[in-house]
Amino acid sequence: MSSQDDDDNTRVALTFIGLIVAAVVVGTITFAVLSAGSHTASDAPQAVEVVIEEVDIAPVGEALVKVYYEIGQADLSADGQAQLAKVVEVAAAQPTLIVLVSGFHDASGNAAQNAELAKQRALGVRQVLLSAGVGEERVKLRKPESTLGDGQAAEARRVELRVQ
Repeated sequence: MSSQDDDDNTRVALTFIGLIVAAVVVGTITFAVLSAGSHTASDAPQAVEVVIEEVDIAPVGEALVKVYYEIGQADLSADGQAQLAKVVEVAAAQPTLIVLVSGFHDASGNAAQNAELAKQRALGVRQVLLSAGVGEERVKLRKPESTLGDGQAAEARRVELRVQ
């Protein structure tokens, strides 16, 4: 056998090995693409929804604090933050009291959207109280309520807090 034949055989062997490597790479990529595409929505990580119980506790006495909101807003104002400090102070001084949080909305517009907005406001207030150290078991949410009557709409856009 001549060196020319050896070179030809080596070239054929290297070409064959190259083709095998290319086939393995293409097969691996194809498998990965097909596997990724076969996942369903149920395979995706699911968002965890926090369920917060709304209680049916009748409010007692006057509200300790009323936090007011702008139309369509659930953001707590600086004045609202200051108001909540008063509730935190009372709750810290009397560790057996329950803080009852009630969100209100007016009767105008879409009732379901208004109720959801009132709930978001109450949840925001609840979160501030929890962050300030009031125990979760002490903060109770009431179902959002519509303010009836001929009062001012600004009065309806509020969250009331009572300690009982």
